[in-house]
Amino acid sequence: MKYRQWTSKQKSQIVLEGLSGQIDITKLCQKYQISQTQYYKWRDAFLANCHQSFEIKKQSQKEQYLENKVHKLTKIIGDLTIELKKSEYEL
Repeated sequence: MKYRQWTSKQKSQIVLEGLSGQIDITKLCQKYQISQTQYYKWRDAFLANCHQSFEIKKQSQKEQYLENKVHKLTKIIGDLTIELKKSEYEL
């Protein structure tokens, strides 16, 4: 038996449709050919993690420092590479 793969977007749309209250959960599950147990698992996971959509990821000072350092070093490497290429052409 081949299992279907639901994307996270599809799962969230199904859960939101069920939470809207416009359709009975039994009919919703029949519509998408999923079990009610599966729907309630998705709903519980959705409700447990829905607060994360409103959180803003803040970088720590150390992460910002390291990111800036990587950017500077990448620029230096790029500049040195260009200088080496120029010197090869001059020879």
